[in-house]
Amino acid sequence: MPTTEHPMQALAAYLPDNSFEPVVQYIHQYKIHLTVTRKRKSVLGDYRHAAGWGNHKISINGNLNKYEFLITFLHELAHLFTFEQYKNKVEPHGVEWKNHYSLLLQDFVKKKIFPEEIEKALQKSIRNPSATANGETELLTVLRNYSHNLKPGYTIMDKVPDGAAFMTENGRLFKKIGKRRKRFECVELQTGRHYAFSGLSEVKLI
Repeated sequence: MPTTEHPMQALAAYLPDNSFEPVVQYIHQYKIHLTVTRKRKSVLGDYRHAAGWGNHKISINGNLNKYEFLITFLHELAHLFTFEQYKNKVEPHGVEWKNHYSLLLQDFVKKKIFPEEIEKALQKSIRNPSATANGETELLTVLRNYSHNLKPGYTIMDKVPDGAAFMTENGRLFKKIGKRRKRFECVELQTGRHYAFSGLSEVKLI
């Protein structure tokens, strides 16, 4: 996976205003080796604990907007805090991780870094953090309003009207039926088979 190591000043371009100094403080304090990667479909970020005399390692997708980048960093930093305190004796996204992540989010929300709509969406994460991006659909939908990296003509599933037809990146055609819990039920037009899509899936209306 191609990665880029960024000196501290270059990191500022990935972060919202007023967040650079506290993030760099954490990086220095915990000797974090931070890399920015190309887009990964399955994860937004990753944490690897220090082994031997090595550094803690955090990687974050470089295509994220500034607010996504910061929140992803805090998600991974919470893993570091959990490992420092409990090593491998607790679940990766158990109550211990949730407590650390919640406290980090609260701290950065108090710094008034986020726009009001993001701050409002973060309150749910503060109360009950989710282990995966799919569990944070409401928050990530708001965050995508600040992204400019959707392909021309594409939108996210959450904004597709019920009954509308759309095409996925691989050219398959579907019709949106409606929401089922956290995902959207859709039917493939060619086969009639039903599929569940995340609200953040990028599709093209037809």
